[in-house]
Amino acid sequence: MMDHHLILRVVTKLLVAPILLFALYVQFHGDYGPGGGFQAGVILAAGFILYGLIFGVQRLRSLVTPTSLRLLMAGGVLLYAAGGVIPMLLGVNLLDYGVLAHDPVHGQHYGIITIELGVGITVTAVMTSLFYCFASLRDPASRADGREPPGALSPEAGDRVPEGT
Repeated sequence: MMDHHLILRVVTKLLVAPILLFALYVQFHGDYGPGGGFQAGVILAAGFILYGLIFGVQRLRSLVTPTSLRLLMAGGVLLYAAGGVIPMLLGVNLLDYGVLAHDPVHGQHYGIITIELGVGITVTAVMTSLFYCFASLRDPASRADGREPPGALSPEAGDRVPEGT
C-alpha cells in the first residue's frame, strides 16, 4: 500500500467516483452514441484497478471479492445470452427485440440495453479478475494461500527488473 504517497491517495479518492460515474454514462448512452458495454466495462474496471494500485489489492478484494466477480462474470454472460434467446422463446427471430415492449422501437431499445449491460458487467468482472491474478503474481501477501507462485521473480533470488523498463 502507498501510505507515504499522500497526493496519490487524495487524487485517487477524488477521481474514482467520477470514473465510475463516467462508466455508467458510457454504458447507458451507448445506444445513442459512441460507447456501450465494452467501453463502460473497461472504464469501470480501470476505476477499480486504480483504487487497487493506490490502496492495495487486499483492500480492493475486501470491496470487490473474487467470488462476487465470478458471479458477475457468469451473470453478465447469462444476461447477454438471455437478450438473444428471449425473443426466440417469444416466437420471433434471434435478436428481434421488437416483441420486448408494447411497440417495436421501445423493444429494440430494451434489447440493446440488455445486451450492452451484459457485456459491461462481464468485461468489468474479467478485467478486475485479471488485475487480481497479475497483482497476486508479484505480491505473495495478496494470494489466498500466502505462497509465491512457481517461477515468480523474487528479489531475494537476485531477480531484478532492469531500471528504466
